[in-house]
Amino acid sequence: MGRRALQRRGECALCGKEVTMADRITDDMIDYIATLAKLELTGDEKRQAAGDMEKMLDYIDVLGELDTEGTEPSFHIFPVENVFREDEVTGGDGREETLRNAPCAENHMFVVPRTVD
Repeated sequence: MGRRALQRRGECALCGKEVTMADRITDDMIDYIATLAKLELTGDEKRQAAGDMEKMLDYIDVLGELDTEGTEPSFHIFPVENVFREDEVTGGDGREETLRNAPCAENHMFVVPRTVD
């Protein structure tokens, strides 16, 4: 399955008819995608998958016809800002203080009852 098979729109070399992505879905493509997804599809499931993909690709073709002139590309509908705090070096991880609260500690670790024999 080459890159050419995935072009959005094109023209049939034989009849000149406009061909959309959905028109180019082949059994080989369905088998390839099923292999990537580690799926074993029956004949009926392959036909269903092809139909579903055709519907999705037809919708993508419709979206491609929208006039987006003057619209800035975006990845999110809201502005994305870094909400994480700045990394700062602190006085440590508080290990000693935490272990002071432990009922039993040894060699800088919690001591707990054995759970697996």
